[in-house]
Amino acid sequence: MTYDGVVYGQWIERINRFVARVRLGGEELRVHVKNTGRLRELFVPGATVAMEPAKDRTRATRYSVIAVRAPSGWVNVDSQAPHRVAGDALAAGGIPEFGVVTDVRREVRYGHSRFDLQYRSLGRMGFIEVKGVTFVEDGVAKFPDAPTGRGSKHVNELMAAVREGYEAAVLFLIQREDARAFAPNGAMDPVFARALEEAADCGVRVLAYRCRVGPDALELDTPVPVVHAWAWT
Repeated sequence: MTYDGVVYGQWIERINRFVARVRLGGEELRVHVKNTGRLRELFVPGATVAMEPAKDRTRATRYSVIAVRAPSGWVNVDSQAPHRVAGDALAAGGIPEFGVVTDVRREVRYGHSRFDLQYRSLGRMGFIEVKGVTFVEDGVAKFPDAPTGRGSKHVNELMAAVREGYEAAVLFLIQREDARAFAPNGAMDPVFARALEEAADCGVRVLAYRCRVGPDALELDTPVPVVHAWAWT
């Protein structure tokens, strides 16, 4: 996916989960942050950020932060982008683990959850929950970067779907290019990490893909190994 009309500014500070102060030219602006995660290792004073203009010109914030320049390269921080990228790739046959699919639907309700993707093919039907990953430590992408009860709920619902005969997967989409592998962040959220381990044993596929990232684009690239020796600390 690509973004139009991208402009570049310098990060000043985060005001709350949704709003930050950025310097654009000689002006200080309040801008929308398209990610409620902490991202403290990325959002540092002076960091270069890429922003897209708001489509609604009456909106209080004129721009939304979509990417930040880290020492290793650009990191996409648009939390809405991963499921769009994954859905497009799945429909185009770009995720070989799922084979050829004939029908892809987005935001499909199952049980008490709404999964990002549902697919059908040759009598098979499955659900995919897509998780964007922005945190990398020593070359390993890790999720989550903050405790996520919602994430554990999704994993448990995927296990229920497998028990009822559906296929199911968690797809971790790494929104940066410097990751060599993926592992659950057990030190941050051991409940989620244990749920993911149980899900993998239950038959839920756990996949991770790295992306090609630019200030104005995010594209699915190649899979990376998933570390199954789940680390709790």
